[in-house]
Amino acid sequence: MERLREGDIVQHFKREMVEDKEHNMEYIYIIEAIVTHTETRDKLVVYRALYKNEEMGVYFNVFARPYDMFMEEVDHDKYPNIKQKYRFEKFEC
Repeated sequence: MERLREGDIVQHFKREMVEDKEHNMEYIYIIEAIVTHTETRDKLVVYRALYKNEEMGVYFNVFARPYDMFMEEVDHDKYPNIKQKYRFEKFEC
């Protein structure tokens, strides 16, 4: 069974760095689909931002990321203060 699947609302680990989480949806996404690249057969996660941030150039954008990268653990050497284990985890309201 997959840890995350289509339709899940997830948060990126960088959400821990957002100051006003109660009134801010930055780094919250919905997984739209888990797909296969037609040429390489690589598995990809297609996900949509559930926020708008003009400074970051995010306007409810749709993104695609390699499946393994989407599911990987946070690099705690690079981000030692992050408590979240995985790059993306289910968002708990």
